[in-house]
Amino acid sequence: MSKAIQVFLAASTALPAVVYAQTSPQTLPTVVVSGQQDQGYAATQTTTATKTDTPLLDTPQSVTVVTPDQIRDQSAQSIAEATRYVPGVSFAQGEGNRETPIIRGISSTGDFFIDGIRDDVQYYRDLYNIENVEVFKGPNAMIFGRGATGGLINRVSKQPMWQALYGGSLTLGSDSNRRLTVDVNQPFNDVFAARVNGLYENSESYRDGVTLERSGINPTVSMRPSAKTLVTLGYEYFKDDRIADRGISSYRGAPVDTDPSTFFGNAEGSPTWSQLNAFNALIEHRFDNGLLLRNRTRFSDQDKFYRNVFPGAVNATGTTVAISAYDNATSRDSLFNQTDAIFDVTTGPVRHKLLVGTELGQQNTDNFRNTGYFPGNVTSVQVPLSSPTTNLPVTYRQSATDADNTSESSVAALYVQDQLELTEQFLVVAGLRYDRFEVDYRNNRNGEKINTTDHLLSPRIGVIYKPVQPVSLYANYSIAYQPRAGEQLSSLSASNAALEPEKFNNYEIGAKWDIRPGLALSSALYQLDRTNVVVLDPTDPTNTRTILSDGQRTKGFELGVAGRITPAWTVSGGYSYVDAKLTANTSATLREGATLGQVPQHTFALWNRYDFTPMWGAGLGLIHRTEMFASTEQTVTASNPYPNVTLPGYTRVDAAVFMKISKALTAQLNVENLFDKKYYSNAHSNTNITPGSPRAFRVSLNAAF
Repeated sequence: MSKAIQVFLAASTALPAVVYAQTSPQTLPTVVVSGQQDQGYAATQTTTATKTDTPLLDTPQSVTVVTPDQIRDQSAQSIAEATRYVPGVSFAQGEGNRETPIIRGISSTGDFFIDGIRDDVQYYRDLYNIENVEVFKGPNAMIFGRGATGGLINRVSKQPMWQALYGGSLTLGSDSNRRLTVDVNQPFNDVFAARVNGLYENSESYRDGVTLERSGINPTVSMRPSAKTLVTLGYEYFKDDRIADRGISSYRGAPVDTDPSTFFGNAEGSPTWSQLNAFNALIEHRFDNGLLLRNRTRFSDQDKFYRNVFPGAVNATGTTVAISAYDNATSRDSLFNQTDAIFDVTTGPVRHKLLVGTELGQQNTDNFRNTGYFPGNVTSVQVPLSSPTTNLPVTYRQSATDADNTSESSVAALYVQDQLELTEQFLVVAGLRYDRFEVDYRNNRNGEKINTTDHLLSPRIGVIYKPVQPVSLYANYSIAYQPRAGEQLSSLSASNAALEPEKFNNYEIGAKWDIRPGLALSSALYQLDRTNVVVLDPTDPTNTRTILSDGQRTKGFELGVAGRITPAWTVSGGYSYVDAKLTANTSATLREGATLGQVPQHTFALWNRYDFTPMWGAGLGLIHRTEMFASTEQTVTASNPYPNVTLPGYTRVDAAVFMKISKALTAQLNVENLFDKKYYSNAHSNTNITPGSPRAFRVSLNAAF
């Protein structure tokens, strides 16, 4: 038995003895399990931010919850689509094979969670079995552990309910968008209920040769052996096959002027797929003395492969573009177990809601990369910019620097949190988490072995003042870390293994106002500092020696609104201002003062739904974004005389029409980019830029009996 498992078992065994002594017996009502449908666009609480049932009004940080109604009304089919109206959140291209959110200037491929448990493999997640999408902004390590540096995205999965539900949706649309989902929930008696969610999609794209096929099934069962005990077991199989689309290149500081459908490289030669098998278990029991004991376990087995034949730089005369190729395979087994004890204590006039928890996890990862070689044994070929595709044969084999590694990581964590109600007006949320994070890394190419162990202390303290009941003013401070193994556990080397983890400090003040039931307004002002960054030593004239120093600062403001303005008018969206810059020279081309790539300074997004009659309604969405750099490399060099590749700002309008056919059946038409605006949605680099979609339609039939 590993040391990490021994630590976890010891902590788990000790927990009940500690907490029982501090609680007083009380009689509790029967546990009720219900769905969260028809809540409009304004969620009122989350159990994820603090691991307790806490109103958003009493949560001292910026949180946005995308509800089922909003997901359905916008016909969202991915996390990027579901969060397009969330202030302060954008998505990078992710090389066409993964989701890459950017929150508060920090991009990540690993800060994803499901029901509060890490889900960090690089792939495209679906929403077919998801109730809510929660976006937490700022460092969140006290609850979630390593990473979670600029923010994170948590999916809340659909659970069995003790009321029958038979539903699903059929969507057809532009570019052969074909999608079917099924949602069946059946209670069998007072003790047992089951739910099955399913998905099949087979679609094309406005991009030449780009296709998507995905399928998933998620059966889940819940049992209530007693009124105070709940056991839920679930399994998910999910498969995603698509073409990796790296977009178009740039020329003289701007995206190449070409039709949005033009594929650069070879679409047929750029397949990517991921396959997930996951098992989830939840056990909750509330004791007679008020103690709630919760245990979650998740095991996942994931395989991921992608191959891309993609564009590089355009030549100086603007006549040819370079095409390169590589592929990469990743497999990861992950096992996580969390045990939380939640109980109430009163000390004099102060009421406490205490959380004591442990987390044990282990992840085994294999990475293997090949370089693509074209005829003549070359790794890059030039093709005409006027016809930037190639069908040349490509041979894949390892180059001298391609990855072939294996890593085994383990975490043993203990966290404590106290939610104090000092008075009806003053609340405090304070917590501290300790993680022992260990990585055993092996370079299979040369047999090199590296072992690192990080001891991470992640505090969070938030103070809340409520001048009147529906208004809260808060201040929050938190810290998170990114170990040198990186978010994908494959970044260790002999040169960085001994370095301290990167550190993220977040200072935030904000206000929240529940204007009325079902309508909420929020705002936040923050500063996020990224330190322990490897930067060039300013005293070294050769620009070769490095040190650890401050490396990045993001300052910003966010304003969000969600809910019903009137009984007929519902809105969701907001405004964000982000100023994200490097604060030191981190390489020859990443220089102090550079603005972070993929981070627009101003973004405004607002979605509206208005119901004219009980049968008919309409939706209108507006997204405005100012210009942004495609990358952070903004220094002129001999090989890159036009580094400041800029994606122009744009304003895009979306629309929808809703028809309620019957109590159980609705239909809707969604139009993306109503006025057919030409724009560029995101990028991966200066030479991998994604054109936005032209006008596109989706027609959906939704059923819920």
